[in-house]
Amino acid sequence: MKSTQGWRMGTKESPMLLMARPRSHLKKPTWIIVLVSLVSFFLICSYIYPPQNFVACYIFSYNGCEALQNWLPPALTRGLTDDEFASRVVIKDLLSRPSVISLNPKIAFLFLTPGALPFEKLWDKFFQGNEGRFSVYVHASKDKPVHFSRYFINREIRSDTVEWGKISMVDAERRLLANALKDSDNQQFVLLSDSCIPLRSFDFVYDYLMQTNVSFVDCFEDPGPHGTGRYIKYMLPEVEKKDFRKGAQWFTMRRQHAIIIMADSLYFRKFREHCKPGMEGGRNCYSDEHYLPTFFHMLDPGGIANWSVTHVDWSEMKWHPKSYKSQDVTMELLRNITSIAESLHVTSDTKRQAKITPCLWNGVERPCFLFARKFLPETLNKLLRLFPNYTSIEAE
Repeated sequence: MKSTQGWRMGTKESPMLLMARPRSHLKKPTWIIVLVSLVSFFLICSYIYPPQNFVACYIFSYNGCEALQNWLPPALTRGLTDDEFASRVVIKDLLSRPSVISLNPKIAFLFLTPGALPFEKLWDKFFQGNEGRFSVYVHASKDKPVHFSRYFINREIRSDTVEWGKISMVDAERRLLANALKDSDNQQFVLLSDSCIPLRSFDFVYDYLMQTNVSFVDCFEDPGPHGTGRYIKYMLPEVEKKDFRKGAQWFTMRRQHAIIIMADSLYFRKFREHCKPGMEGGRNCYSDEHYLPTFFHMLDPGGIANWSVTHVDWSEMKWHPKSYKSQDVTMELLRNITSIAESLHVTSDTKRQAKITPCLWNGVERPCFLFARKFLPETLNKLLRLFPNYTSIEAE
């Protein structure tokens, strides 16, 4: 009774409460609407102005800003230009087509040389007994070479002047590829210089290249002055700085990749116009080191191995790689090169970071190199004597 009376007394002494009671049915829905409105406002503000500090991120999401970023719709990317769209459609179509099966698949050996081929006799030994499984093409930019091997006679293509560091180097590579593509049996294309030598037997090289579906194009990101430091904004919008890559020019390439290189005009034009020596700001850009790595990184990154099967020694840290003299050529040297199973890239910034990755052939670690440079002509006789022994060192 006391409690009942107390309640009644309370109501009597507070008449205004009785007057407010008829509106009590609006109280709960009103606060729900207000709460929903506040939450919606908060979400909209968070979307338009994402939280940038640690506390704000963790108030909004226990996973922090990364979780918020994943929750939000992806940011819009720039639209492709008409030329980019057309180019990528063509390249995508060419890459998606099944490879043409040849009854007699061959390797095309593309020699890029100023004139004579000092190691022609060595290559003759390499090719002997494998007729019908290879083709030879020679681009001699200065002097027509005098040949000693039957495999090289009448194998010159129409050549043109090649200047070191200029786009004419890439022009010559494309000229070699175009001539080799005329033979439908050529399935792999190997670019070699006049200072290159074979490290393996022909059978080993043939199986190594024919039994994999990637191209051995060297490609890595170098944030230093001799990497992305060579990039220039005039390559936009098609080539962005984040995609600019570097690599050795000496490649092996499967037929589909050779075809899309010949089909490309858009990206090649960008490098022709904006990657050359003597650019603004005193920068030098060398297309033969950047065009193919950047092109494949952008358009078919999974289709390349990111290292070259042609060994070169940059340990002297000069503008040009180490040149091997006659006294350098020993079985120990050749064994050491053929045993290398890791790819090394060193950045050109002050950190000089070494990037070491295993050479994976169809997912299995294998020796990296099939060829090597830069050997001086004086090493020929020693190499001829050692050839049967060092090329018999096959990988397990």
